[in-house]
Parts: sequence; structure tokens; C-alpha cells
Amino acid sequence: MPFEPLTGRRLGWGLAALGMLLVSTDSLFIRLAEAPSWDMAFLVALFALPIMAGLAWRFDDRATAAGIRAHARPLALIGLLLGTSQIAFIGAVNQTAVANVVTIVAAAPILAALVGWLVFGERTTRRVWIAIAITVVGVLVVVAGSFGSPTLDGDLLAMLAIAAFGVSINIWRRYPDMSVFVGLAASAAVMLAVSVWFANPTDLDSRAWLAAIGMGMIFNPLGRICHASAPRYAPASEVALFTPVETVAAPIWALIAFGERPPGQTVIGALVIIAGVLYGTVLPMNRSSRRDVDRTRSPEVL
Repeated sequence: MPFEPLTGRRLGWGLAALGMLLVSTDSLFIRLAEAPSWDMAFLVALFALPIMAGLAWRFDDRATAAGIRAHARPLALIGLLLGTSQIAFIGAVNQTAVANVVTIVAAAPILAALVGWLVFGERTTRRVWIAIAITVVGVLVVVAGSFGSPTLDGDLLAMLAIAAFGVSINIWRRYPDMSVFVGLAASAAVMLAVSVWFANPTDLDSRAWLAAIGMGMIFNPLGRICHASAPRYAPASEVALFTPVETVAAPIWALIAFGERPPGQTVIGALVIIAGVLYGTVLPMNRSSRRDVDRTRSPEVL
């Protein structure tokens, strides 16, 4: 079977999956740094801001004064939402179990679909709602094995992070011509402006600085660029279906880096989550492709 390049919805799915895979390393870098949350947030923003601003200036034709003025409000909203989400996520990882944080993150499809439907009137098919329900079951399976271990503060921060993230997906979808780089630079600027009042990174060791560089300059920016670009090609509810990729990948990084073996419930839940993503995206597309092939092979009936 010849290779088919990613286009349209497939491209959106591919960007969403790759973006979440790259972002899934955030919890790894945060734990490796062993730094206070505000220090890590400050350093990540400090490294990410010039990267995003430089990419906007060099490669993005929409990052002009006119383009920024035309999308001033949604850009400011994106900056506030993603900046809040990132700060809350870093705090959550430092205050509760990684597995618990990333399973809460997997609830993004519910919020994104609801916001898209209620606020923006975006149609969500029954198949997507069923896929969301399947992913929720997977999340519940994983979380069931962690009851009693995480702290309430960490859980609340994770919920704040995913709430802001879910709304931001719909903002990207609503304004597809908005500069991704400028929006992400705005979020880094918000993080920097808030965390600078509480951070004191001068006391951190080299490991913390290297972890912040890896997260702030490489993996997190690339992941956020991919994921923020995905809603241009696929509905926000479908893009959000790939958020559980982080739920699956983060425990794998923890296993590789720290030798933490996920319990059986986590593995089962991960499989259920993957099934939900496949049901909501790949399977209907494959069926549609097969119907198209059948139509081309069948003679026309006059």
C-alpha cells in the first residue's frame, strides 16, 4: 500500500499526537530538576520566550504588527490561558504523583468538546462523544489505582491546568489565522511576568538548569507548536482526543528515567484510552477511505 501524506484532518491528528508526545516529557524534566515550582516556571519561560519570538520574527508571515493588532484579544487570551496552564501544571507535578496529574490532563477532550459546543457552536459527532466516554473510562481505571496518594492541592492545580488548556484549544480553532508563535510567546511572557516575583533560580544546581533548558528550549516549545497548529486542520474536540497520549507516555518516561513501573491498572487504562482515540479518529477515516475506493471501483448506475 503506497504511503499517503498527512493532509487535512490526518495532518491535524498527526500534529496533535506528536505535540502531546513531546509535551509528555514535561513531567520528566520537572522531576529531574528537583526545583521549586516558581523557579522552574521562571526558567522555562525565560528560555521559551526568545525561542518563540525568534521563530515568529523569522518564519511567520502572520507575526506582523497588523496581524497582531487584528488578533490582539485572542492572543492576549491565549497568553493568559496557556501561561496559567503551564504554571499550574508545574506546580501539580511537584505536589502530587505524575500518574495522577497526567490522568487528570486526559480529561481535556470533555472540556474542549463542551466549550466548542456551548460557546462556539462547533458540531461534535456521536462517534466523538463515544470516544470521549471511552477515554474517560480509561482515565478512571488509571486514577482508581492512585486514590488516597495525591494531595488535594496537586489535584486542584492539575484541574486548573487542564481547564485553561481545554479552553485554549477552542481559541486556536476559532482563530486559525492567528500566529501560533506569537500566541506561545505571549504565554511565555505571562509566565515570566508572574513567576519573576516568586522565583530565585540563582541557588539551583546545574541539573535543574539543564532540565529547564531541555524543557523550555526544545521539547515543550516543539510540542506546543505542533499541538497549537493542529486545530487548524481538525475540530477542537478531535484534537483534544490526543491529550491522553501524555497519560500513556509520561509513565513510560518515568520508567526509563527512575525505574518506576506503572501498576497493572495503569497499563489497562492506557490501552482503553488508546482504543478511544482510535475509535474517534483513525477508524472512521479508514471506513470513509474504503467507501471512496468502493465507489471508484463500482460502475455508475444510470
